[in-house]
Amino acid sequence: MELILWRHADAEDNNPQGDLARRLTKKGRKQAERMAHWLAPRMVGEWRIVCSPAQRALETVEPLAREFEVREAVSTSASARSVLRESAWPEGERVLVVGHQPTLGEVAALLLGGEAGEVSVRKGAILWFATRDRDGANETVLKAVLDPDMLEEREKGGK
Repeated sequence: MELILWRHADAEDNNPQGDLARRLTKKGRKQAERMAHWLAPRMVGEWRIVCSPAQRALETVEPLAREFEVREAVSTSASARSVLRESAWPEGERVLVVGHQPTLGEVAALLLGGEAGEVSVRKGAILWFATRDRDGANETVLKAVLDPDMLEEREKGGK
């Protein structure tokens, strides 16, 4: 299985219509576009994409230009366990989850250490996990961690 956790990009602090209505900032739109541009050629084959119903998550996944499902199981009030159930970890195939902190950090902590905890995930960043069989046991592999600022530096010729 492959599982990509994608935290929504930079969003406005408030929206008069409530938290779920918060939109991406100009910076957030650029972050989402940059990450989608990086992800698109690497997401080979069929991928199931699940997205929080929050406006900022919907706007984050939009530049990827792929079909996705809106699921409460990855919304702002989701638990790490509900995200893992929704993605069918570790038996599923290829799943991209667009969601929120601290939930995605809690999912990462479970996958990395097997215990409840939290990993800080920057806005717009991805964490890409996979499973593999090693000596008859299922093993979690962290394939990539990338945030949009790293991509911006690369585009500008930085390290």
